[in-house]
Amino acid sequence: MATVGPSPRVPMTRLAVALLCLALSPALVGAQDSLWEKYMAAGAESYGKGQFAEAEKMWLAARKEAETSFGPDDIRLAATLTNLAELYRRQGKYPQAGWLLRRALGITKKAKGSHHPQVASIVNNLGTLYATTGRMDAAERMFRRALILRERTLGPDSLEVASSLDNLALLYHDEDHFQDAVYLHRRALAIRERALGPSHPGVTVSLTHLAALYTDLGRYAEAEPLYRRILTIRQNALGPDHPEVGAALDALADLYRRQGKFGLAEPLFKQSLAIREKALGAENPGLIPTLNESALFYQAQGRYADAEPLYRRALAINEKAFGPNAPEVAKSLDNLAELCRKESKFGEAESLYKRALAIGEKSYGANHREVAALLENYAVLLHQMGREQDAAPLEARARAIRSNGSGN
Repeated sequence: MATVGPSPRVPMTRLAVALLCLALSPALVGAQDSLWEKYMAAGAESYGKGQFAEAEKMWLAARKEAETSFGPDDIRLAATLTNLAELYRRQGKYPQAGWLLRRALGITKKAKGSHHPQVASIVNNLGTLYATTGRMDAAERMFRRALILRERTLGPDSLEVASSLDNLALLYHDEDHFQDAVYLHRRALAIRERALGPSHPGVTVSLTHLAALYTDLGRYAEAEPLYRRILTIRQNALGPDHPEVGAALDALADLYRRQGKFGLAEPLFKQSLAIREKALGAENPGLIPTLNESALFYQAQGRYADAEPLYRRALAINEKAFGPNAPEVAKSLDNLAELCRKESKFGEAESLYKRALAIGEKSYGANHREVAALLENYAVLLHQMGREQDAAPLEARARAIRSNGSGN
């Protein structure tokens, strides 16, 4: 009855990044500082709501204000560039993100020295960018560097150290180094529990990562009590209608889906979507995980008519939030194409795969493992259509990408 498939790659959206908004002494804040801070805060608010165009507008205004009022080597400019870089990473604008982070790093080192916590934050964000683009060796170096800096400057029991441990563990999870990942997540969890207490919402960060790792390993009996603890903590601390409660319900529902416990999973998915829609709005990117997980739930049961509108809605939200050529759009297109293939809507499925492949190649490069996955999925469709000659070169290209280790 279980419907467990191959363990999926770890979504890089799980990685923790640092958005910077420097706290200035009230005695030192002038008119320019105040204006810059207002732009930064407005950008952060829009970013949190998934309003990325508005966030970019505000942070670009903050950048201009910082360059004009404070100069090209000011730490406030570095903070602005760091936030813009994270926005561009989310939108799949990877070269721009990398350039901004490297400039921010140079400014921060010059202003604060090479061993400052803000340097560690930017190094961590570089690691996240490299992981997102499949440069796993470079990502590991950055995460290790950030971890060492944070341990030295903030102490081994700081929450920032826990964040670095979780990021490194997620990388190891992605690369199937499961024993190392479990160890690091447990270490991060212990730090969070000591610093915050066992019932603080911040503890659920490491709990979620550890439970997801157990889930992907098929260790469901170990994952379920962790997910239930997460749900209880968030309900008690944040209230029953908080979007993070919705995320906890999602995770528990997905655990049940993998075990074929559909009757337990469906009401949790519906409850999660209702909570998130009420809290975030109907077009917020924060709905995407729930929409995708719910659609996958219906798809696994052959309830394609229930799955399709959810995938199409996720695609529309991604296109509006990130733009039509963002990596998130490629993922939505891939999901919808797979469903269309199962529904024997071969013409539409092929169009969706072609578009997803074009976006993936532009975003990640032609030799990235995400591109390999798209090629393989497209080839399956072509085989089903009886077009073996068209499928063969796609499969050969995917094998070449994977054998070369590109994107890994």
